Amino acid sequence: MITRFISWLRSLASAFWREVAKFGTVGAVAFVVDNGLTWFFMHSIMEGSPAKARFAGATIATIFSWVANRWWTFRHRRQSNVAREFTQFILINGVGIFISTGFTWIARYPMGITDNGTLFMAGVVGIGVATIVRFLAYRYWVFNAVPADKAVEDAMELTLHPERQPAESVPEPGKPRSEPVAEPGKALKPQAEQ
Repeated sequence: MITRFISWLRSLASAFWREVAKFGTVGAVAFVVDNGLTWFFMHSIMEGSPAKARFAGATIATIFSWVANRWWTFRHRRQSNVAREFTQFILINGVGIFISTGFTWIARYPMGITDNGTLFMAGVVGIGVATIVRFLAYRYWVFNAVPADKAVEDAMELTLHPERQPAESVPEPGKPRSEPVAEPGKALKPQAEQ
């Protein structure tokens, strides 16, 4: 019993850390997209509007992030209702964008910082805080569908532990098997003939 519990706990931790690693990879790319575009906007078409530049970069990175998380990170947990999932994702990213933009806004206006490098770093700190909020929300609210059929659960188990084969159903003691079993070396006859 304890061995099974420990094995279950290890497989759960393994699956969780795989999601964290994939989420981190998607997040790293989105981070580059977000900050690259923000830096570009702050030094070109949105010069003098650092909060707007951060908002625009974060919005484009959010669209990339939804596609990558839906089809890669949480592909086995995505909802069947795409519109609902996308709405939840946008809502959570709205909170994330508000956090990262808020850090930039606080640095610029209440604190009076005008240096673009410092304002940029304030947004990076905000992204760090927003990332934690996003992962927890994606994992437990947005991409929360549980595989419904046994085949999907078996496939997930084999993905986590390829050395295992799905267990055959064994009847409880005192209960007959629902399907006849052939003895070694003898052919199985149809039930009607038995």
